[in-house]
Amino acid sequence: MKTSPLVPLVATAGALLLAGCASTQTTYVPQGSSRLVTSVGKVNIQDFEQAADDMVKSLTDNLISPGKLQSSVPSEPSLMAISRIVNSTGQQLETDLLTKKIRVALNRTGLVQTSTTIGIGGAEDPIAADQQKAQEFFEDKKHTRLPDYTLSGKIIEVKDKAGNIHQSSYVFQLSLTSNKGVAVWEEEKTITKQGSRATVGF
Repeated sequence: MKTSPLVPLVATAGALLLAGCASTQTTYVPQGSSRLVTSVGKVNIQDFEQAADDMVKSLTDNLISPGKLQSSVPSEPSLMAISRIVNSTGQQLETDLLTKKIRVALNRTGLVQTSTTIGIGGAEDPIAADQQKAQEFFEDKKHTRLPDYTLSGKIIEVKDKAGNIHQSSYVFQLSLTSNKGVAVWEEEKTITKQGSRATVGF
């Protein structure tokens, strides 16, 4: 039985292909790295981080540092609840990637705390909410402390195209409203990206 001269060539090519695939490794990429993948047509993790960082800086510069935040309980930090963050893009977005980073930064100032028992769609922490209700019942307390402020916002997507170049702008809008119904702080951050496909680097 004769062996076709193509068989060794195919076998060698297959071995080289497998070796090449085996050498490909998944690596960790630090946040803020220029190696992060950037997609023109979607919101990437670095977009959320950039928007959140700018929002925190604006809140700090305009409200926290000047001491303009008011607490209904003088001995405690201001209490903030997260209201609705409207996703007006054509994508499925996890808005917690924006709000959680803001919450963490504000909480670390020691001047703001976030309610996890009051929020749109129910309590973020159901067990904490049940414990709060039980404590109010047994202590005969009729008035739960309400948030001093609520954070709400919207994420808007605007797309455009010129030839082979695609452009996407993502507008992050946030408002901090007092328990009197007054917006005490508002900010808007626009992130615009151009390209023809997903690339590495912002």
